[in-house]
Amino acid sequence: MTQHARVWLITGASRGLGRAFAEAALAAGDRVVAAARNTAPLAELAEKYPDQLVPLSLDVADRQAVFDGVGRAVSAFGRLDVVVNNAGGMLYGMVEEATEEQIRAHMDVNFFGALWVTQAVLPHLRAQGGGRLLQVTSMGTGGGMATVGFYGAGKSALDSVSEALAREVEGFGIKVTVVQMGGYNTGLFTAGTTATEPLAQYQPVRTEMEAMWGDAVSPEPETAAPVIMELAALPDPPRRVIVGSQSFDHVMEMGRARTELYRSWESLSRLAPG
Repeated sequence: MTQHARVWLITGASRGLGRAFAEAALAAGDRVVAAARNTAPLAELAEKYPDQLVPLSLDVADRQAVFDGVGRAVSAFGRLDVVVNNAGGMLYGMVEEATEEQIRAHMDVNFFGALWVTQAVLPHLRAQGGGRLLQVTSMGTGGGMATVGFYGAGKSALDSVSEALAREVEGFGIKVTVVQMGGYNTGLFTAGTTATEPLAQYQPVRTEMEAMWGDAVSPEPETAAPVIMELAALPDPPRRVIVGSQSFDHVMEMGRARTELYRSWESLSRLAPG
């Protein structure tokens, strides 16, 4: 470990992208506070890096627990240099199908959980004169997609708040980057998914979406880790970045399609003076 080892706080660190980011940081000689609701999967990693890794049991949906947990994270190594807001889940199903309980539970983790972590770490980052905050959102925040609309909604809300936050805290030396992830083999659609009770009327839409997704194999999470390590090292990181070559192309195409849509209805837009 080098004298200048950074200290990371990574939420959702027990599997998927969070686990890959933690492993990359540890391999680089950095120290990591790895937060997750279930820290048991981190036992092997903690044994391998006993002086660098501190598992932290944390439910990000519990605001008070988040503030208490961040306090413990700061105490573990004395500071925080890089905070990765990665914890999240998937609510799979049509908008009409989802129950209030499912929707609120989903947003409690994907949006409010990330917001609580953000609010909890800011005083510490400000007091120490700076730090990095990486807000993991999605390449799909530019528009909703059938069956995963609530996932997109939560990530879009975090995307928007983080853009505002970046402007608010830059004077304190805090750098905020919205990390728009592409599709990776994280287990999000299995272990991390809550499904709605299907309504028969929507079966044609489900069939269409399943055919569109097909049997494509997603890249492994560790292939995204170099982007995160580079972002943490950049002296002046971007405020947003798309992670994934194919995802970059797809987002660019979505942007062109949206621009064409707006242009096609420009005359309607210009009927109003505002």
